[in-house]
Amino acid sequence: MISDGELALDLRRSLPGRGAWVHPDLGCLSKAERRRAFARALRVPEPPDTGGLRAQLEALVHRTTGTGSSRTGLDERKQVDPS
Repeated sequence: MISDGELALDLRRSLPGRGAWVHPDLGCLSKAERRRAFARALRVPEPPDTGGLRAQLEALVHRTTGTGSSRTGLDERKQVDPS
């Protein structure tokens, strides 16, 4: 979602207008920036500012994993056999 020319997270998916999906991974965000994916997905002529989105995503990842730098805590969980 673009608000005042800057991308913002819409976790509830309730803001008006066009949106774009992004994984909660800073590597995916960097890749989308390099490929100018947001400009294509949102149908805008220039790539929008992603500074605010990056800060929001870093805070979200930090809240989820406690590390703020990766999702390793989520990926390394193992399933326990209940028997």
